[in-house]
Amino acid sequence: MGKITGFMEYERVKETYEAPKVRVRHWKEFIAPLTDEEAKIQGARCMDCGTPFCTHGCPVNNIIPDWNDLVYRQDWHAALDVLLSTNNFPEFTGRICPAPCEAACTLNINNNPVGIKSIEHAIIDKGWSEGWVVPQIPSHKTGKKVAVIGSGPSGMACAQQLARVGHSVTVFEKSDRIGGLLRYGIPDFKLEKSHIDRRVTQMEAEGVEFRTSVYVGPEADAPEGLTVRSPESLQEEFDAIVLAGGSETPRDLPIPGRKLRGVHFAMDFLRQQNKVNAGDQVPKQISAKGKHVIVIGGGDTGSDCIGTSNRQGAASVTQFELMGKLPEVEDKEMTWPYWPAKLRTSSSHEEGCERDWAVSTAGLHGKTKVEKLSAVRLEWFKDKATGRAKMREVEGSKFELPADLVLLAMGFTSAVKGVLDSFGIELNARGNAQANDINYATSVGKVFAAGDMRRGQSLVVWAIREGRQCARAVDEFLMGSTVLPR
Repeated sequence: MGKITGFMEYERVKETYEAPKVRVRHWKEFIAPLTDEEAKIQGARCMDCGTPFCTHGCPVNNIIPDWNDLVYRQDWHAALDVLLSTNNFPEFTGRICPAPCEAACTLNINNNPVGIKSIEHAIIDKGWSEGWVVPQIPSHKTGKKVAVIGSGPSGMACAQQLARVGHSVTVFEKSDRIGGLLRYGIPDFKLEKSHIDRRVTQMEAEGVEFRTSVYVGPEADAPEGLTVRSPESLQEEFDAIVLAGGSETPRDLPIPGRKLRGVHFAMDFLRQQNKVNAGDQVPKQISAKGKHVIVIGGGDTGSDCIGTSNRQGAASVTQFELMGKLPEVEDKEMTWPYWPAKLRTSSSHEEGCERDWAVSTAGLHGKTKVEKLSAVRLEWFKDKATGRAKMREVEGSKFELPADLVLLAMGFTSAVKGVLDSFGIELNARGNAQANDINYATSVGKVFAAGDMRRGQSLVVWAIREGRQCARAVDEFLMGSTVLPR
């Protein structure tokens, strides 16, 4: 814990943001981390709560009270060691994690929770600036070879853990750069890609080999210009294979006008802008400049589309959410320590956006290109027979809005199915690899699955957890025992 009475003496202080009118002019991160003194005071707010619910609320089980106390005592190096013992990439989670740990904080019962995420951010940034984050090169090599398919947070975490215990690890990525959805799914203003590059350099020093522009699966399905590796060739070459691709099958919206020009999946829109930011030429880039943009979907991806549209110079941005508007403050007696259902306003929303709830898109209209959108309002009610929430259209509620660009951000239905099919992996009801979270083994010998490919669409912090746990399972499979943590 921090200071015994700290939670009574000090208020929660958030990280400071650059003003919206300033930050929408560039693509860089705009959050200023806490100073050493601010982090110390925030660490002092950690309570001696007996049972650290924050640790249980965190998917990677960060030992949060320990590093809060160490930051309070200004022992930053020890705090970094504790943080890295459970999380391979806190510079990712310290920037983009929604912080379920804070929802589970005991102080959150009747006060503002400890600013856990901001303290994590401060610890890892200080670790990098002081040169404390260094490659952990194994003292010996096992002679075992492991292929990891996918270089997102799950694949990177799994590869790093396996390399550190001496296995020869090769990561295959179909994109031209490493990082998966971290690289091309999250805007630069939330996560600058230099953080990924820095980790790749560290992992290469630890012995990980990265191969980009490689498609794993049938040659007939491979995008043009990529090197193709068949599952059979990988199974011959490697002692174990980990499938760690992301959820990349977006949920579609089968309504009239769906095929009109100007209607795109959100990830196509975000990916193109990230490539432009990286210096690539993107012919016929999807652009929001001067357009009336409608984002369908109220989650993080939709929020990212809002921030990107505003930076591109959209004339207006509107976001639709199918569900009703949530309360701004949750009923903590009913939800704590679990993740609460409440209204969340992101930094992108603050930059300019009209938000509308309980709306269903009925159709898209235009000759060859979308020009307007029609929608209806919904009423949600509880079905007496099943007890489940159902929706019905509000009579006479149809309305229209001008729309030059419509972005579909309604989540993902499954992982990259072609990869799973090419290996002959047994699938679960959701179309993901059938594997448990104990040994992560699939129905095919020496082939494992982790992250979105096993769990389905989820958070970066869950992907890191899955990658770490899968690495332990693979190491035990190869060596008969393991020293890697779960």
